[in-house]
Amino acid sequence: MESAITKDDAVITAYRAHGWAYIRGISVLGVLAELTGRVSGCARGKGGSMHMYAPNFYGGNGIVGAQVPLGAGIALSFQYEKKPNVCLTLYGDGAANQGQVFEAYNIAKLWKLPAIFICENNGYGMGTSVNRSSASTDYYTRGDYIPGIWVDGMDVLAVKECTRFAKEYALQHGPVVIDCSTYRYHGHSMSDPGTSYRSRDEIQAVRENRDPITNLKNRLLTKELATEDELKNIEQDVRKHVDEAAAKAQADPELPLEELYNAIIIDPPADMRVRGCDVSILAKTTA
Repeated sequence: MESAITKDDAVITAYRAHGWAYIRGISVLGVLAELTGRVSGCARGKGGSMHMYAPNFYGGNGIVGAQVPLGAGIALSFQYEKKPNVCLTLYGDGAANQGQVFEAYNIAKLWKLPAIFICENNGYGMGTSVNRSSASTDYYTRGDYIPGIWVDGMDVLAVKECTRFAKEYALQHGPVVIDCSTYRYHGHSMSDPGTSYRSRDEIQAVRENRDPITNLKNRLLTKELATEDELKNIEQDVRKHVDEAAAKAQADPELPLEELYNAIIIDPPADMRVRGCDVSILAKTTA
């Protein structure tokens, strides 16, 4: 998706935003150190998954589905300022049943906002399959009066082309819904082992037949666009980079408790005092 848009386009998603945070400009260390609560984190370890922001990347939102109307608002800002940009708003199959999603659809269509609503349909919410939670699992039809597209979310090139088309459409005609059919291999959270509501055979079958990285690799090799050695070198470089960042993220210090109240508001009034706040930082900010 990122390869089909520009840095001037916007992205907003739910709080599992680590991949987007990285690709939108935050370093691997910035992401991992934020997860471990260390000073090298993109929010100095204060926010975790819900406080990862970059230019035109709006998080990382913890309330299920709440990012969808926010995405419509970002698209409205582009329209208002007459900018040739779109906002990609991503949400899961579980969030697809939230009321605010349909409210956002409605206003986006009425005002023909340059909004792309993307349902990341990985088949399961928190321990619940889409067939048990949704009366209709054709999420691309959920927009009703908004056109929808189904795409194989495990096909890298298909997703790129789908996003490219959706951007062109949204800039000319208004909102569009994408149903991105994907899969998650692991549990939904720390409390979800991911195996109580599906079989290990199912997971293994997806890994063997639909894995996006493996399939892209095979396509590159078959079309002779890359060699085994080239791809192996890329993988080794990536692993080395991530391992180094992970080691630093674990070794870095945490913020001292006295910084708990620091930097909680931007440009505060000169006479404003926050309990426990560092006056020198406050003075620097107001100056």
